[in-house]
Amino acid sequence: QVQLVESGGGLVQPGGSLRLSCAASGDIFGINVMGWYRQAPGKQRDLVATIASGDSTNYEDSVKGRFTISRDNAKNTVYLQMNSLKPEDTAVYFCLANIRRGNGRNSLYWGRGTQVTVSS
Repeated sequence: QVQLVESGGGLVQPGGSLRLSCAASGDIFGINVMGWYRQAPGKQRDLVATIASGDSTNYEDSVKGRFTISRDNAKNTVYLQMNSLKPEDTAVYFCLANIRRGNGRNSLYWGRGTQVTVSS
């Protein structure tokens, strides 16, 4: 059994900052790619950023220069530092991880999401 639990969402004014965290726990032998997706009301779930086990990163164009993804492998945790937030960043943010379990199988796991609202 593997769980991903996000935290750090909330209400922030335009131009403000938030830091999201996602901690993985359970039957974990190793974690490959970790990432963040977001879903605004009435829209599909879209990629925000990913980070590989070797720390290479990838960002959606609209967040480049404003968001930073990082990970702490000792804590099985991925972070998303969000600066210069805009109203269009408002969405539920979901954590994703490609995890290798003790049986050697790789599977994708999702967190339940954390709400980020950017509004004055």
